[in-house]
Amino acid sequence: MSHSKRNILIIGPSWVGDMVMAQSLFSELKQQYPQAHIDVLAPEWTRPLLARMPEIRSALSMPVTHGVFGWKQRRQIGLGLRQNQYDQAIVLPNSWKSALIPWFANIPQRTGWLGEMRYGLLNDSRKLDKQALPLMVQRFVALAYPASQANSAPEYQPPRMLAQPVENAINPAKASGKKRLILCPGAEFGPAKQWPPSYYATLGEQLIEHGWQVLVMGSQADAAVGEQIVAGISDKQNVVNLCGKTQLGEAIDLIATADHVVSNDSGLMHIAAALDKPLIALYGPTSPAFTPPLSTNAKIVQIPVDCGPCFQRTCPQGHHKCMLDIPSARIADLLLSQHH
Repeated sequence: MSHSKRNILIIGPSWVGDMVMAQSLFSELKQQYPQAHIDVLAPEWTRPLLARMPEIRSALSMPVTHGVFGWKQRRQIGLGLRQNQYDQAIVLPNSWKSALIPWFANIPQRTGWLGEMRYGLLNDSRKLDKQALPLMVQRFVALAYPASQANSAPEYQPPRMLAQPVENAINPAKASGKKRLILCPGAEFGPAKQWPPSYYATLGEQLIEHGWQVLVMGSQADAAVGEQIVAGISDKQNVVNLCGKTQLGEAIDLIATADHVVSNDSGLMHIAAALDKPLIALYGPTSPAFTPPLSTNAKIVQIPVDCGPCFQRTCPQGHHKCMLDIPSARIADLLLSQHH
């Protein structure tokens, strides 16, 4: 088999943002092996993300849920993958169990960072130097290179997803010439990462006064927050709550229609960055030093607080200062100054 014709299996991560950042690894592999076939084994719900990444040949569904051991299932999947004759597997999660499938699949080169005693399962393992590779995207992309270069910070292409035309049925109508602001108020991680709904509402109100349309997007878990935001906006004609009303693929394609996106640190933030949309990313208890939005079109807003970043799901101090002290007016000014 010629070197450029590599078959590569990626064991993908289980979070939206991480999967978006993994695209930088896929594009690096394509640079090195233009003829490579890259398949990604990941949870079924990541399929719409992978479908919008041109580097991927196929998305393989991982039926074992995050956190479940599932020895027998993993063995069956591994044995089933033998027929694909992969040359290399790259394992992105750090768990021991995530390295089992490539081992069962008899893939000759099994690459990943050392973690949870994976010596036998990975035969091309690297020891991570966190200082040398501070960004998660660097840790992913470094796995495209030989082990000897493991901890030299790689150059990388930012993720660039290709949206599909959005279906009219889910795309709210707007008057021509109106700009569209998409608000992403959710955060899987926990409430500490969320800018208050009332602040989002005030921001939406101000932008609508300047002739914008506002869409609120998120998962079913964000539906109540979406309702609160809409309740705080007086002009109901120009605001739509879509939280919980779109599938992931539809959400990606809708975000691609935005003139600007304002988001907490979340999966949708990474999607907006990968679509190269003008983006304001609000950071509180987490740090953009590890997983920033990877786009020159993104602006990070974070205020220094003496207790942060604490990386807690809920504010341990009870004051939530890191988010409450970012005023809506500041974000509105930022936005309008870029669109006047």
